[in-house]
Amino acid sequence: MQYAWPLYEDVRTVGRARVIVRRELSQLSLSSELVDDAVLMVSELITNAFMYGDGPYELVLQVDAREIMWVVVDSSPVLPATAPDDLAAEHGRGLRIVARLSDGFYGCHPQRYVTVPDLVGKATWFALPRHGSTGNVVPIRAGV
Repeated sequence: MQYAWPLYEDVRTVGRARVIVRRELSQLSLSSELVDDAVLMVSELITNAFMYGDGPYELVLQVDAREIMWVVVDSSPVLPATAPDDLAAEHGRGLRIVARLSDGFYGCHPQRYVTVPDLVGKATWFALPRHGSTGNVVPIRAGV
């Protein structure tokens, strides 16, 4: 199953996305720790897209029996890169957080937009196994 939400470059968007992630994943009987990790990682990916990417933006959820994948799509051709270690830096830890919490199941590749199929952008994503779930795919509501 796949669902998508357009994202607007607005100060409230990351907060709304957190609500979407928590709402959608709560229907899958996942551990609260896994849900919290996904909320944090989606926040990081959206923030990176807004800071370094170009619009339009979208958030995509893909669910199957084995894993959950969250994707943020933007139109910039510039691939994300992990910043050098700098403990004093205000920014630059987002991809490290995603890498660690996803156990390395993250990446970036070209992708068509789900909400605007004629456009191609880059998808920055992470995947999580459905540990702690019932193993049954539960239909998920689309919409914000």
